[in-house]
Amino acid sequence: MLTIAIANQKGGVGKTTTAINMATAMAATGWRTLLIDLDPQGNASTGLGVEASTRHVSSYDLLVEGLPLAEATMETGIPGLDIVPATVDLSGAEVELVSVEERTECLRKALAGHTEHEICFIDCPPSLGLLTLNALCAADSILVPLQCEFFALEGLSQLLQTVERVQQGFNPELNIIGVALTMYDRRNRLTDEVADDVREVLGNLVFETVIPRNVRLSEAPSRGLPALVYDHSCVGSRAYIALARELIGRFPPERQVAA
Repeated sequence: MLTIAIANQKGGVGKTTTAINMATAMAATGWRTLLIDLDPQGNASTGLGVEASTRHVSSYDLLVEGLPLAEATMETGIPGLDIVPATVDLSGAEVELVSVEERTECLRKALAGHTEHEICFIDCPPSLGLLTLNALCAADSILVPLQCEFFALEGLSQLLQTVERVQQGFNPELNIIGVALTMYDRRNRLTDEVADDVREVLGNLVFETVIPRNVRLSEAPSRGLPALVYDHSCVGSRAYIALARELIGRFPPERQVAA
């Protein structure tokens, strides 16, 4: 299973929107897809229509209680897409994991040997704590949503330093598969300036596809639907479809077609 962490320690950059719609796009193209909601807010779970009252198991049970992955997984209303939902219990995991031996390896151990899905996205919380570290240690790659705003590069620098430390100490195979520019507004000159700066610094690491500001992307979670289902023809949905296509193009050749 190819595992991709969607991470940025800054909140409000489009991580969860990216996680939901990329997972949906991959499932729609035939990949058996798993989304792990690792954010205590549980927005990815809500955005896929998984009501809080139905989350009898969660990523907390997977990490802290050692529940097998198969038992922590729920179906969603999207064919080919399953989820390990999050509950508020996960907010205590950061503290509880501190005393656990190999506390950064809990998620990697939970995913080890899993073959039921071909690709897994991990929606990380907006921090660089133990939950995000678990995701980075378990992942093959990291996808970074980056909002087109003034402080974007400053936050990205901190994340890149964390990735480097994880590579050196825990997961030498971890790589950044790409940076996705989000909340792009062509009417705002600053947006273009930030995008140009990011591309100048990171070059080909930045995806060509940009995710625009789009009302339909914002509305979809309140309906418990990915934007690709809520309004598949809106500019936001079309952008995520293009981003998924570009992402697949960055996979190793043998992984570019679902098994």
